[in-house]
Amino acid sequence: MKFLLWLGGGIAALWLVTTFVVQQYSIPSNSMEPTLVVNDRVVVNHTAYLRSPVRRGDVIVFNGQDSLSADETDFVKRVVGVGGDRVACCDAQGRVTVNGEPVDEQSYIFPGDSASEIAFDVEVPDDKLWVMGDHRSESADSRSQMGMPGGGFVSINNVRGQVIAVMWPPSRIGLLRQQ
Repeated sequence: MKFLLWLGGGIAALWLVTTFVVQQYSIPSNSMEPTLVVNDRVVVNHTAYLRSPVRRGDVIVFNGQDSLSADETDFVKRVVGVGGDRVACCDAQGRVTVNGEPVDEQSYIFPGDSASEIAFDVEVPDDKLWVMGDHRSESADSRSQMGMPGGGFVSINNVRGQVIAVMWPPSRIGLLRQQ
């Protein structure tokens, strides 16, 4: 009987952790290459933003229902702008700027991609985010939804958590470096 209680308690604890603390997701597309590739399994920390705000450079999982898709599909993208930021592309050197300052994206943008093939100049509303994939030419992100309801902005309330690590395949296991 004690064994069954311990087993039940262990299962309940595991359910609580995977529901409210960390969860794994599978990467279905190449929109975040080279940072994340198709079929990577990633660990997402659901509590990352309980004590600190979402920051520029964070790789997040969010529900795109109100911003990128009519479906209740979760997306993985990089945060480029937070509430109050002015995000634009492109400056004379072809770079994304945030509040007039160029963003150094060389460490994560897909080799050969430009910062954006779509020109934009937006002010991110409070409690919203501007997100982009690292493989810009293959990513349906905030840029592709500018003319739609919501303007492509992601509500902070839709953020599920921060991607913190790749856990599969073995050759890619490691912590994710946030910018």
